[in-house]
Amino acid sequence: MSSKKVFFIGLIALVFIFSTGLTFAQEDTSKSESVKFGQIFKDGGAVGWVIIILSVLGLALFISDFVEMRKDKLAPPDLIEEIEALFEAAEYQEAIELCEAEPNYFTNVVAAGLPKMSASFEAMEKAIEETGEEEAVKLHAKLSWLSLIANVAPMLGLLGTVMGMIRAFNVIASTKGQADPAQLSGGISGALITTMLGLIVAIPMTFFFVFLRNRVVKQSLEISAVSSDLFERFRPAK
Repeated sequence: MSSKKVFFIGLIALVFIFSTGLTFAQEDTSKSESVKFGQIFKDGGAVGWVIIILSVLGLALFISDFVEMRKDKLAPPDLIEEIEALFEAAEYQEAIELCEAEPNYFTNVVAAGLPKMSASFEAMEKAIEETGEEEAVKLHAKLSWLSLIANVAPMLGLLGTVMGMIRAFNVIASTKGQADPAQLSGGISGALITTMLGLIVAIPMTFFFVFLRNRVVKQSLEISAVSSDLFERFRPAK
């Protein structure tokens, strides 16, 4: 199954999860009116707002990473063809200049290997391997922010749950156990809403992280293979 199909299936699943979460958030009234978004934000309190801000930040990060981690960004096909042509013509200095003028994952790897021509093939091979690993680490480091949001969001939801239950028990204590259910509803509602918000944010962020991580692994392997093929011509004959 292609990555595009996986992505769209994942988005459909996320829409289903989000809509299901809102359905379960409906008020149990005779008219079955759904909870207004304004009430959700109010009962969620400060913790709820922090989770919402994290969701916006996470979505922005995903869109940015999704665009930047495409193959035509990490290793543009036309640039690969141009460098291959320079290699075929043995114009290695021009290839170095092109790599320096068009920095990306692929050109950084090639630019690391070419200066080692005067050394041994093993030195060139080691240079492109180390640079490839460095570029992959950089991409994984960028993705770690999505993973962080996916892990922090449910913990914030749990924090809001604990705070809401504390408010509810404080009401019980202040009324000496004679609290009206309406007095407890605010704290309990806030507790459940923050839990729901935390999960609604964590689930898609986890999917986005895994989706992009797999894309990075795939792209890294492909770029490594192309780079190795380019430098294979320098391997000494046995």
